[in-house]
Amino acid sequence: MRFGFHFLDFTLPGEPATLAGHLTGTARAADAAGASWLTVMDHFFQMEQFQTAHDPMLEGWTTLGYLAAATEKVRLGTVVTGVTYRHPGLLVKIANTLDVLSEGRSFLGLGAAWYEREHLALGVPYPPMAERFERLEETLQIAHQMWSEDEGPYEGRHYRLAETINVPAPVQTPHPPIVIGGGGERKTLRLVAKYADACNLNVTDPSEVAHKLDVLRAHCDAEGRDYATIEKTMQGGAADPNADPDAFLRYAEELASLGIEHIQLRTQSADPAGYVSRFGELVAPRLADI
Repeated sequence: MRFGFHFLDFTLPGEPATLAGHLTGTARAADAAGASWLTVMDHFFQMEQFQTAHDPMLEGWTTLGYLAAATEKVRLGTVVTGVTYRHPGLLVKIANTLDVLSEGRSFLGLGAAWYEREHLALGVPYPPMAERFERLEETLQIAHQMWSEDEGPYEGRHYRLAETINVPAPVQTPHPPIVIGGGGERKTLRLVAKYADACNLNVTDPSEVAHKLDVLRAHCDAEGRDYATIEKTMQGGAADPNADPDAFLRYAEELASLGIEHIQLRTQSADPAGYVSRFGELVAPRLADI
């Protein structure tokens, strides 16, 4: 079982002056612990379900660029970028730049977006859900075209690109992995089956995980996609594996039996680097055997 860390809490002692140090320390600890991913949120405001819109939030892709210079091995990405935040041609260029500067350690995490308040507050259009999913599918098509030899136009319902030039090419071939976050059974998991290299499920109960994977398998059958070619990842929730490693490892074993290959854990701690280091000592060596 692989693992990674999601840096979501920027309300840390001494912020904002200490945030660069917290990020650097956490990134280096993740590298040392053998993490597969190090991710950040892509939001303009902190999520109100977690804290408040007035709590600190750094811009996601700028933060990833900083982390690329602070790491050597871990793969970097957002979980996930809302499709409404940036024009898709620009977003692919940003993701491509991260892949080049990280020497092939990026992935593109995408979702349909949901946080209405931050959109309206900063003047970012927030279309209805059905349109956001249409835009998500067009963005996935644009990404695949920009990461191909086709530099011609793209004509969609919502986006029109005259030339899909993308130079330099990414370091990873054929392109950085595309991860789609969420577990929507009618649209999201269908898009995973059709376009993505990995899913990132947002359910944590094993019975729900099993159901979502069954739905994904059915979409793969309908799309003619080999289910085994999709990496199955999930968010690890708010539970602290350092507090009870044995319970966490039993949970990980159950998830692995369902087909989950990667768990993304939250660094919810006043000392995120210390949290990651403790995980590397207490849990990571045993998790690698699952």
